[in-house]
Amino acid sequence: MQMPAYRRFVFSPSGNPHLPLLVESIGYNPNQEKVSRPEGYPCYHWIQTETGEGMLTYGNESVLLEAQTGLLLPPGMPHAYEASDGKGWSTYYLTFGGEAASHILSAFAIREPAFFRWEPDSPHTPLLGAMLERLDRGNDPFGLEISSDTYRFLGLLGKFGQASSISVTRNMEKLEPLLRWMGIHYGNPDIGLDTLAEVLGISGRHLSKLFRLTFGLSPYAYLVQMRIHKAKERLAGSTDSTVTSIAEETGFRDASHFVATFRKHTGMTPQQFRKLH
Repeated sequence: MQMPAYRRFVFSPSGNPHLPLLVESIGYNPNQEKVSRPEGYPCYHWIQTETGEGMLTYGNESVLLEAQTGLLLPPGMPHAYEASDGKGWSTYYLTFGGEAASHILSAFAIREPAFFRWEPDSPHTPLLGAMLERLDRGNDPFGLEISSDTYRFLGLLGKFGQASSISVTRNMEKLEPLLRWMGIHYGNPDIGLDTLAEVLGISGRHLSKLFRLTFGLSPYAYLVQMRIHKAKERLAGSTDSTVTSIAEETGFRDASHFVATFRKHTGMTPQQFRKLH
């Protein structure tokens, strides 16, 4: 696709303040200049490298943006970026908000700030250029098409991009020994928060914070989901096992508790799940 001939296109949709996604600006910068925003940007800010590379710093983190990489920043996060080692750096960018923006990102499992890497043939790669060309033609006076395109872009990014939030990656490294331990001991119904915290030698409060930042769940809620997953495997793969025995094997104190929890998480009873599979 031919590169856009302009550096920046700002779009302000009039008459549609309640669109789920409101695009504030979208553009292509063939020679990305140095940018410093100590107060952050008021909208969600996506930036990706087209050619060259740049160094972007946010909070206490720094990330190198090479070709086929990009970063999503939340509103108000201080950041700065510039071309790396004085080399040329061309970028695409997209800034957006809207009443449903945070919910849409959550639905696509995108936790900001998030660093993404993707293959050259990823279907989302040409979308920003195509969106710019459409806006340049003036075919979207009410902002409906670009809102829809942004939704599609984020969906494809979440599906085909390999997300790696720097902080989440570090949290995963800290939690990995515990996750392995839980995979072995999930069948023990006496496991509590203190037990889990002792495995890592940290406080229960600290452990809860790590889990919520990494998975959006408490440690015990994560354990329950693991137990439900293991129960599904047994229900589908071991037709001779009773619901009571599966409840005992997967860490539930009794069958009634297991059935109630399974229904809450799946919308069906263990027996109904077994029939489906």
